[in-house]
Amino acid sequence: MPGENLSRDEAQERAALLSVDGYEVSLDLRSAVGDAGSEPRTFRSVTTVRFRCAEPGASSFADLIAPGVTAMSLNGRDLDPGAVFDGSRIRLDDLAADNELVVDAQCAYSRTGEGMHRFVDPEDGEVYLYTQYEPADSRRVFANFEQPDLKAPFRCDVRAPEGWVVWSNGVGELADGVWRFAETKPISTYITAFAAGPYHYVTDRYSRTFDDGTTLEIPLGAMCRKGLAPHFDADDVFLVTKQGLDFFHDHFDYPYPFGKYDQAFVPEYNLGAMENPGLVTFREEFIFRGKVTQASYEGRANVILHEMAHMWFGDLVTMEWWDDLWLKESFADFMGAFALVGATRFQNGWITFANRRKAWAYRADQLPSTHPITADIRDLQDAKLNFDGITYAKGASVLKQLVAYVGQDAFLEGARRYFKRHAYGNTRLGDLLSALEETSGRDLASWSRSWLQTAGVNSLTPQVILSADGRITELAVVQEAAESHPELRPHRVAVGLYRRTPEGTLERYARAEVDVDGPRTVIGELVGAEAPELVLVNDDDLTYCKIRFDENSLATLRDRLGDLTDPLARALCWSALWNLTRDALMPARDFIDLVLRFAGRESDIGVLQMLHAWANSALTHYAAPAWRTEGGRLLAQGALKELRLAAPGSQEQLTWARFFARVAADEADLQLLGGLLEGTSKIDGLDVDQELRWAFLEPLAAHGAADESVLAAELARDDTASGKRHQVRCLAARPSAAVKAQAWASVVESDALSNALAEATIAGFDQPSQRELTAPYAPKYFAAIERIWAERSIQIGMDVVRGLFPGLQDSPGTLDATDAWLSAHEDAPPALRRLVLEARDDLARTLRAQACDVAAAG
Repeated sequence: MPGENLSRDEAQERAALLSVDGYEVSLDLRSAVGDAGSEPRTFRSVTTVRFRCAEPGASSFADLIAPGVTAMSLNGRDLDPGAVFDGSRIRLDDLAADNELVVDAQCAYSRTGEGMHRFVDPEDGEVYLYTQYEPADSRRVFANFEQPDLKAPFRCDVRAPEGWVVWSNGVGELADGVWRFAETKPISTYITAFAAGPYHYVTDRYSRTFDDGTTLEIPLGAMCRKGLAPHFDADDVFLVTKQGLDFFHDHFDYPYPFGKYDQAFVPEYNLGAMENPGLVTFREEFIFRGKVTQASYEGRANVILHEMAHMWFGDLVTMEWWDDLWLKESFADFMGAFALVGATRFQNGWITFANRRKAWAYRADQLPSTHPITADIRDLQDAKLNFDGITYAKGASVLKQLVAYVGQDAFLEGARRYFKRHAYGNTRLGDLLSALEETSGRDLASWSRSWLQTAGVNSLTPQVILSADGRITELAVVQEAAESHPELRPHRVAVGLYRRTPEGTLERYARAEVDVDGPRTVIGELVGAEAPELVLVNDDDLTYCKIRFDENSLATLRDRLGDLTDPLARALCWSALWNLTRDALMPARDFIDLVLRFAGRESDIGVLQMLHAWANSALTHYAAPAWRTEGGRLLAQGALKELRLAAPGSQEQLTWARFFARVAADEADLQLLGGLLEGTSKIDGLDVDQELRWAFLEPLAAHGAADESVLAAELARDDTASGKRHQVRCLAARPSAAVKAQAWASVVESDALSNALAEATIAGFDQPSQRELTAPYAPKYFAAIERIWAERSIQIGMDVVRGLFPGLQDSPGTLDATDAWLSAHEDAPPALRRLVLEARDDLARTLRAQACDVAAAG
């Protein structure tokens, strides 16, 4: 990997020297089918790049990662590949004012989801191709200048196997056996894209008439593998797509600029989705093979809208370098929720944002690798790791607060000016702030310093003083910060006061929206109010902070959390209680008790699913080891109780069924799961479809109740790509030393598995019930990771280093071993050290939380 890295300094130097006028890319993908002949399987890639040089006679380089180069020339002069190409860069000497580089290369098909990914469908043997580049993998497909600020138009053509269809960013036509695509607008290399194969393809059309009488027509397309076609609800995808296009046209006042709008749902995808203009790619798991809850449909809609927002924030206007990655990702994350609530049937989008997205941000912002939203990205490895909870969810949270601070109209008008001023160009933080300052009349420099250029999360705690007659004489909000990141920030917050009604519900009866700044802020507007049973700072979720409670409010939640009627307030309280648990301020058994008593009354299905995930994490990581068996028994009992109480066929029933499977451990629970699979047991209304069958099989495999023959029989029943991933995960989950050795070797000692099957193997390997079985792999992990990082692609390296860290070996000894590796490898690549430091921090947090839970046991 190091030879493939690109530093910010190198990119800045190259951008100052070069301007790119255009690319012509010709690919021959006919080698995707048939015998490979040799490994790696390759395809021909011929690229012509026309570019200018500000200093004739200077030297620079182009980017290409390829097994071989057949020929290359610069300005008609042949270049010797052996002399100028080192496997990742092409040295370009004695440049003219105007230049033409031609590169004829043999590029490799990918099995890691990076570059030109090739997938063979086990169901029917069909081959499917798609590309994924961000941040810098287009150089695996064609020679280029791989950095976001060297934009150019692209003209592409592709030869493909007979009967295939090929898609790219522009509209394509097949003539004389060649697919030729319309030239794009100037775009960055990382958002060019191809998809090719016998995809199932559905079309529709979007039409919009503007105030001036002009009409915009956008051809819409959606595609997936043929094997998924029976499950593909393209109508709903198109519905959300049209709603989003209407919403963004209403608010952005800039017509969608990239012609068509295809959306490809592709196999073995590493990400959620990617905003390639005209050809957005998604992981195919967004096509639901079985019954799912509304939270899944909401999640898909949010991703569709997130990627669509990128057409303006990211594609039309792009950051200069990855330091300002937030300029596109924070905005898209915010706009996804904003459009979800403003344009679709999913009206609880901000509840999901508060409960799920911000949990991601809070975790990331307390890691040792936390960074300002505007990060210091030294190179491409830094960039790859910064697609994180800070860049996405914290940035979106801060933008949500900015909208409250400057006003929605001023915010959107600033965005409109930003698009028009910088269309097809590149920007930095200051370019956006200047537009927002113009429209809001506010000086945003100090706001930017506090929120965008410093790291860490503040906690806000209410302090209440009551008079003798039970009224508030003073209510203050205390702001605190971690010692490592001591910045106190200005917060626009709503403070809500809650008390019981005669009907027994917990309702808000007073609210004040105020600016909190400094260590302590008195809320004068609430003086004289009747005594509250609950004070909720950051009511309505206006700011980004950890909510804390005074003692009375916490006692109220312990007794009456389920009586809170407002779903957003309830979600905020759950999130705050989870943060207390993670921070070792609430014993894990207390949080689990709250879930057991109140989760069954939760009306928001997305919140319920999050509570299940948190409860499972509390049991696995934060509960005292001596209490785990008892805690697991209580969770399984509680889950089964709620499963039987849930309305037959409801999404609540499905959610509790899945949670029951995750926590089932004793013989009776496993027998019930087996009976549900075999049809000898039944729960009214519960349809055990194929996806739910696999969910039941994993715990059975992990506890030795489903052997290899059972899993083979299930794969025969579901002989699909999805079925194969499930089977591989279940096989790796079995409680056998030989199984663990085989799983470890398949991932660590070999690179034969595709990204998706490596991911499935890693997920199955480490089971909470198998700590003793996997203990020998802790020292093997530390011995292997530096080699893995050096030999594998960065995506696979990240998956292995994160996924196989021995976090379930939760003892001070593992912490010491981690520290020893860090001390002995101070010169390891910074991105690798970051991953290990993050895992170390999670383990240290685990040990603190376990100590808190032990203390609670007395």
